[in-house]
Amino acid sequence: MRAFFRRIIHAYNNLRLQTKLTITHLVIVTIPMVTIMVLFFTQIYDMIVSDTIRNEQEAAVQTAPLIEAKVSDILSAHRQLTELPFFERLLNPARTESLEELAGSKDAADFRLKMMHLENEGLIEDVHLYLDAPDYDSVFSRDSGYGVAEPLKLARRTYWHGIFAGVPTLNELFCPAFYLSTYEAENYGDVAYITKNRTIHDGEWISVYLAIYFSKEQLNTILNDNLTSSSSVAYIINDRDSMVATTDIALSGTYHFSYETVQDSVMSSNNFIMKNILGEDVYAGFNHIKNTNWYMVVAIPSRPLIIKSRIFMGVFVLIYLVCILAAFFIATMLSRSLTKRLSRVIEQMTRCRLGPPAALPDSNIRDEIGELVDSYNYMTQMIHNLMEKQAKAAEDMRITEFHSLQAQMNPHFLYNTMDMINWLSKQGRSQEVAMAIQKLSRFYKLTLSRKEPLSTIQDELEHVSIYVGLQNMRFDDTIDFIVDMPDELMEHAIPKLTFQPVVENSILHGIMEKEDKRGTIVLTGWQEDRAVVILISDDGVGIPPGKLQNILSEKNEINTDSGSPGTSIAVYNTHRRLQLMYGPEYGLKYSSTPGIGTEVEIRTP
Repeated sequence: MRAFFRRIIHAYNNLRLQTKLTITHLVIVTIPMVTIMVLFFTQIYDMIVSDTIRNEQEAAVQTAPLIEAKVSDILSAHRQLTELPFFERLLNPARTESLEELAGSKDAADFRLKMMHLENEGLIEDVHLYLDAPDYDSVFSRDSGYGVAEPLKLARRTYWHGIFAGVPTLNELFCPAFYLSTYEAENYGDVAYITKNRTIHDGEWISVYLAIYFSKEQLNTILNDNLTSSSSVAYIINDRDSMVATTDIALSGTYHFSYETVQDSVMSSNNFIMKNILGEDVYAGFNHIKNTNWYMVVAIPSRPLIIKSRIFMGVFVLIYLVCILAAFFIATMLSRSLTKRLSRVIEQMTRCRLGPPAALPDSNIRDEIGELVDSYNYMTQMIHNLMEKQAKAAEDMRITEFHSLQAQMNPHFLYNTMDMINWLSKQGRSQEVAMAIQKLSRFYKLTLSRKEPLSTIQDELEHVSIYVGLQNMRFDDTIDFIVDMPDELMEHAIPKLTFQPVVENSILHGIMEKEDKRGTIVLTGWQEDRAVVILISDDGVGIPPGKLQNILSEKNEINTDSGSPGTSIAVYNTHRRLQLMYGPEYGLKYSSTPGIGTEVEIRTP
C-alpha cells in the first residue's frame, strides 16, 4: 500500500504544471469551504442573535420614553382636573355647602367643560367622576352641574373597584381592560387611570373616584412602530401580571414573563436574558415605565433566529461556490505562472523583508520549480554565511572597542602618587610611606586582578575609597568621602573603573579648584524600576553651562591646570563603555550649578 501511494505521489509530482494546478486548486478550494461551513456556523448564529438583540435594545430604549410620555400626559390631565376649584371644594372636609349646591355652582360647570375639553384632545377618550352617594341624590341630575358626577353603583361590580375596596391604602391605579367593565371598555376606553379620594356628604365620609379613560390601541401602536423584528413580541404588564398592551396577544401569552421574574431580572441585569420556555430558548429584555407599576417586555424566540442564520449560511455557501468556480477557471487559464511550490518560494522570498531568509526543503523533482528551489537554497546558504561573518566581525569590533576604551584610563594618578611617596620618604615618614604603598598596591590589584570587564559595587566602592584615601594623603585630608549604599546592591555587577574617573573629576576639577581646597563627596544608590541608579555628588566649584553640555562628548575639553589632563577622556570613556555594554539609555548624566556643586547620575540595568 505504501509503495502504491509512493508511485501515485511520484506520478503527480512529475505531471505537467497545467494538470498539477487543476488538481491542486480543486483540493484547495474545497477544503476551506467545508471548514468554514463547519467552524463558522455557530459564530454566524451568534452574530445574528447579537445584532437582533442590539437592535431590539435600541428600539426598547427609544420606545419606553414614548410610552412614558403618554403616561405623563394622562397624569398631567389628572393634575389639571384636581387643581380646579370644584375638585378642591369637593374634597374639602370643612366644606359647609351641600353636594347639590356644589354641583350647581359655576366651578362645577368649569370642571365639566374641562372634562369635555380633555376628551376632545385625542389622547383621552372619556373622563368620569364617581361619587359613593345615593343615586337618587340631585348631584347626579342633569339639571345640576350638567351631570358632573355619576353614582358609584355604575362601577361597583368592576374589578378596579374591588381592588380599591380590598386595599384601603391604595389611592391610584392604572387599569388595563381586564379591570374595567364591558360597558366601560366599549363606551369610555379600554385603559384607565383612576384615583381614589374622600369627601363629606350628609355628615358621612364617602368615596370619590376620578377616572380618566384612554385607548390601549395608542400603546399598541407605539410598541408595533418601534419593534424591529417581525418574529419578536413586545407587551406591557402590571404588578398583578395583567396585560396592558401587546403587539401580538397570542405570542405574548406564549412568551409570558411573570411580574416577579421581570423585577428580579431588571435588578440583576440591564441586558437581555435568555430563558427556556416550552423547550425553546427565548431572549427577553425589560424596561420599567416611569410613574407606573408597568414593565415593558420584549421577547425574541430563538427559532426564527436559527432559521435566519441558516438562510444566511445558505446564501454564503452559494456565493462562495460561485467565487470558487470563477477562481478555478482563472487559475486554470494562468497555469504557467501559478503552482503550489512556486508560491512557497515567493512566500519565503517575501519574508526576507522582515528577517533572514529561510531555506526550502530540497526538491527531488527535476522541473523548472525544482531548479528554482535549488538556486534559492544556495543563495540562502550564502546569505547566512555572510551574516554570520558580519555578526562575528561586529562582535569582535565591539569587544575591541570596549577593551580599547578601558585601556585609555589616565595613568597620571600613578605619577602623582609615586611622587607623593617619594616626598614622604624624603621626609622620613616611613609609616605613611608603607601605608601609601599598601593602598596603591591594593588599588591596582583591584584594577588589574581579573580579566573580566565586570566587577561588583562592593569592590568598586573599595577601589574608589582607596583612591580617595591616597588623594587625602596627598592633599592633607581635605576631602570627606561619604558612602550610603543599600546592602542589596553590593553584589550588583557593573563595569570596572566606573566610580573612580567620576570621583577623580570631582576632586581635581571640583574641590581642588576651590579656594580652601576642601570639600565633600557623597556616593549613594538605589533601585528604580528595572535600573540601578548611582549618584555621586560634590560641593566643588561646579561646571559652567557651556562646558556641561559637552562633558560627555568625545571632543570635550576640561581645564587641565590641575595636572590631570586624562580626567576628561576617562569620564567620556566610562560613559561610552556603559552604553556599549547596556545600550544608549544607560550611562552617565551630569547636572551642575556653578559655585554650588555637581551631581553625576550613573544608570545601569
